Amino acid sequence: MKALVYDGVETLGFRDVPDPAIPDGEHLIKVEAVGICGSDMHAYLGHDARRAAPLILGHEAAGVIVGGTMDGRRVTVNPLVTCGTCAACSSGRENLCPKRQIISMQPREGAFAQYIAMPENNLVTVPQDVSLAHAALAEPLAVSWHAVRLALEALHLGMERRALVIGGGAIGLAAALALRAMGVGNVTIVEPNAARRAFLIALGEQAVAEVVGEYPVVIDAVGYAATRATASAAVQAGGVMAHVGLGEDAGGLDVRRMTLQEITFIGTYTYTAKDFRDTAAAIFDGRLGSLDWCQHRPLSEGAEAFAALRAGQVAEPKIILTPWA
Repeated sequence: MKALVYDGVETLGFRDVPDPAIPDGEHLIKVEAVGICGSDMHAYLGHDARRAAPLILGHEAAGVIVGGTMDGRRVTVNPLVTCGTCAACSSGRENLCPKRQIISMQPREGAFAQYIAMPENNLVTVPQDVSLAHAALAEPLAVSWHAVRLALEALHLGMERRALVIGGGAIGLAAALALRAMGVGNVTIVEPNAARRAFLIALGEQAVAEVVGEYPVVIDAVGYAATRATASAAVQAGGVMAHVGLGEDAGGLDVRRMTLQEITFIGTYTYTAKDFRDTAAAIFDGRLGSLDWCQHRPLSEGAEAFAALRAGQVAEPKIILTPWA
């Protein structure tokens, strides 16, 4: 099969690789759409030791099952494979499973390829009237759905349901969509990139270049020291800051202010299996909008897509690659 392979820092090759093995209990999936994630970009830049070259990246996938009893079924893929038996899995917190694996990270190759193999429990059936390109957004949308759910569960009942999202990429936009789907009508996105900010405004989002005022809920969808500093300063006393970005490891968090103002800090990672299913259902019934905010390119042009993202030349929050184009 053809695949886009990460060969080293800022180096991707589109070439033939062996077809995936299909372990017992797993299904072969012909990938029809796969998104480029921020974590794929981190790996591309050499910033993720968990993703060592050579490796097939990509974990935001949807496609069609090939062969077996589910042949022809359209599915979106939960890329987080867990043991199913530990305390975390048994309590519905599969994302904290100590044996968790995610495709696009050793030992599981990713979905920038024509085929992947996945366990049946990781597949959600996609209705015929939903495009597989939209279904592939279930993964990044679930990341934000999970973060927003945790933030709102932690928000004191007496506080206004109003939110700030830092970062207008896919995770930031998805957080805004999830906030509104969960009843938060007043959402502001901070996005310094003028082209992306204009794109968000054209979508109907309230997007600004810099933060003004304080907010009961702040979602950091970037995760750099500078954005953590911004988030720390922007949270109202008694409010909630949810940190979902993985830009860099340290710096920026104002622990003194968070302590004195009783601000709740929540680190969030991926999603539970229920969060993923709930997000997919919200896509299917239209609660997350039209989702027409992606750029589409063939997988064979994946290297050029990464280079364009690296250069800041992409206004759209997400690029979807199509292996069969």
